[in-house]
Amino acid sequence: MPRGGEGYGNRALERAAALLTRGKAVALTGAGISADSGVPTFRGEDGLWRRYRPEELATPEAFQKDPGLVWEWYSWRIEMIKKARPNAGHVALAEMVKLGLVECVVTQNVDDLHERACTPCVVKLHGNIMVGRCTSCGFRVRWEDVPKGVPRCPQCGSAMRPDVVWFGEALPEEALTKAIELFSRADVALVIGTSGVVRPAADLPLITKEKGGYLIEINPEPTALTPYADVVIRERASVALPKLLDMILEALRVRGE
Repeated sequence: MPRGGEGYGNRALERAAALLTRGKAVALTGAGISADSGVPTFRGEDGLWRRYRPEELATPEAFQKDPGLVWEWYSWRIEMIKKARPNAGHVALAEMVKLGLVECVVTQNVDDLHERACTPCVVKLHGNIMVGRCTSCGFRVRWEDVPKGVPRCPQCGSAMRPDVVWFGEALPEEALTKAIELFSRADVALVIGTSGVVRPAADLPLITKEKGGYLIEINPEPTALTPYADVVIRERASVALPKLLDMILEALRVRGE
């Protein structure tokens, strides 16, 4: 059941810092954490789905119908992500993992910004746009250059597709199993930059809640998970996470840890 938020501003940051220094946390990130790196979200004012309909570009049926159109869009996205850089939010969260405050980052994002921020543990629920997968033999390759046209498998010559989860497809079993395991044993679910409407990812923080844990939400706008949050921080991830890290480091210093 929802407990209600603990407030906003510094009070919320202080409460979040206290929770993160007392228990093991797992983070769930969505498109919001990458927005300040220049990667547009899917549902905001500049969201990708305001310009394209999902069923036109991000389904197996769309790829079968017009792979060239799908790849034109994905090549544009890959080029944009290759130019992007991890922002202060990615870096601060990576430091929390290195400090052992956050066990792992479970992300809905298909970019590689958590990895480039040197986050030690990342579970990718929706795949990796920087990787291609053969539609026939399953061979995978990481793109060094932006794909042009419909890339062909170097092993069997079949068309390759982005190694991401499209609408109507199941999440990778290994990644989902790992994520459920992480949130089942966490004391705190740290939810960052996600709308909380895409399932089963949105259900993961509620696993922690059901086991008596806490939910911290960092998002500039209310989400479907806000009613369940114990702490709500209404700032962008690139602003809130560095502040939160500073508070945590100061608390640890005072405690002599």
